[in-house]
Amino acid sequence: MVQYYWNPPYQNQHVTPPQVTLPAGGRPPGPPQREQSYIENILRFNIGNPGIFHFSFEHALASGVNTKAVVGTVQEAGRDHVILKETATGHQFLFPMIYFDYAEFEGEVNYFPQTN
Repeated sequence: MVQYYWNPPYQNQHVTPPQVTLPAGGRPPGPPQREQSYIENILRFNIGNPGIFHFSFEHALASGVNTKAVVGTVQEAGRDHVILKETATGHQFLFPMIYFDYAEFEGEVNYFPQTN
């Protein structure tokens, strides 16, 4: 059995990228950036607002218990975590966002102004 390989002759080609000039502000021009409504951004808008924050875990926290509800306020929120302060005890919790289920706020939820 004969195998055939076709290898076209290539020449070394050096491609020079086009020159890009940025405006004085350092950002390329484009449409204005809208805040995206990710959970962590919504939690940031509601720092200090009292609420109940629900989490669930694959592993059990206690025998037969795999959920945790914290009554308190958001202290900080990041892309992958949230820091909560429990109202009754002052205890602070650092939860990875992968365990976050939902939040119930006592008052109105601060949200992004929606513009088209």
